[in-house]
Amino acid sequence: MSAPNDWDRLWAPHRLPYLQGENKPQECVFCHKESAGQDPDLVVYRGKHSFVIMNLYPYNSGHLLVCPYRHVANLTDLNEAESAEITKLTQQSILALQNVAGAQGFNIGINQGSISGAGIADHLHQHIVPRWQGDTNFMPVIGSTKVLAQLLSDLKTLLVKAWPNA
Repeated sequence: MSAPNDWDRLWAPHRLPYLQGENKPQECVFCHKESAGQDPDLVVYRGKHSFVIMNLYPYNSGHLLVCPYRHVANLTDLNEAESAEITKLTQQSILALQNVAGAQGFNIGINQGSISGAGIADHLHQHIVPRWQGDTNFMPVIGSTKVLAQLLSDLKTLLVKAWPNA
């Protein structure tokens, strides 16, 4: 039997506490990752104004984030050097993922503001999600399970070795 307006509905009540602000980190995870004295396991590359880090909760294997070091929330708040480097690191990320993982396409984007779906809205970050023919299959659609074919640490090692020259 279909819903009154013929829309399917997915219920995810487990997301409500997160949307209401519970269990969110007290400090910015991106500022923490780039802070002095830290050697975070997931950072792939450090530039002068921004860095590339693997997404701890990837949509696909190889899901990378490009983040400015400076804590800014909006794309319009970036200065010219930050904007240029984020574009350059996005290009390098694409090349590295094509080389290491044979990515056939990419979803690239910024969710600016919590209303747009940004999980960490106060620190701008660009998503780079590699895609392959057939990477959406029955597991996430029917089984509510995402299959990631490679450990983050193993892929990070390969990406660091294959990173294009700056």
